[in-house]
Amino acid sequence: MIDLLIPSILAGLGIALISGPLGSFVVWRKMAYFGDTLSHASLMGLAFGFLLDINLNLALVVCCLMIAAVLVTMQKQKVISTDTLLGILAHSSLSIGLIAVSFLNDVRIDLMSYLFGDLLAIAPDDLYFIWGGVVVIAAILYFIWQPLLSSTVNEELAAVEGTPTDLMRLLLMLMIGLVIAVGMKFVGALIMTSLLIIPSAAARKISKTPEQMAIFASCIGCIAVLSGLWLSWEFDTPAGPSVVVSASFLFLLFNFIKTGQKI
Repeated sequence: MIDLLIPSILAGLGIALISGPLGSFVVWRKMAYFGDTLSHASLMGLAFGFLLDINLNLALVVCCLMIAAVLVTMQKQKVISTDTLLGILAHSSLSIGLIAVSFLNDVRIDLMSYLFGDLLAIAPDDLYFIWGGVVVIAAILYFIWQPLLSSTVNEELAAVEGTPTDLMRLLLMLMIGLVIAVGMKFVGALIMTSLLIIPSAAARKISKTPEQMAIFASCIGCIAVLSGLWLSWEFDTPAGPSVVVSASFLFLLFNFIKTGQKI
């Protein structure tokens, strides 16, 4: 049993570790719908990966990064509100992906495994891609943590102090896009955002500093991954939804803790 689960466990822990700090910024900046947009866009990347016969991991990363870059560029135009723009990008990219899938007559795709994750879909070779992405994102976060945090707390004040706020916003969106592309195969495209948001929201109740919240969010995410995989193995439930249900239970549990703190 444990031999079959080791790749999934290692993949899930890696995704949970990096989702903690990134998810904290998603919660602080109220960017939950942005994550949903990238999750929808990942299906378009998957479809074009099959259609053009290129590496699926590369196609997912390129597609998510492209959507993130397009969003940042269009936000600067200030023609329409961000939530309207996110809605347009989310549904347009999902529809393009579904149309592209319809052209794949000679390719059989198990969309359920990509939409909701698959416990045994993680191969040992996938771990290089997943942990490679985790290391890259962690390194970027380490070097830009303080300016990114400053621009999150007060973007105008950070800009006055010389922080490149536009660059920080772009880097954050690109990192979120990368982690969604990395975690899609494990958790699934439609609920990958949940692994970013729910552990961070739970950690917010028990944290006194931003750094504590990022660390606690990673720990809660890891617990959710392990318990979700156990549920999936024991009761033959989908891995991704099982992880999200576990994270939701932990959120409800921590929600009853009264600390008087709010990060």
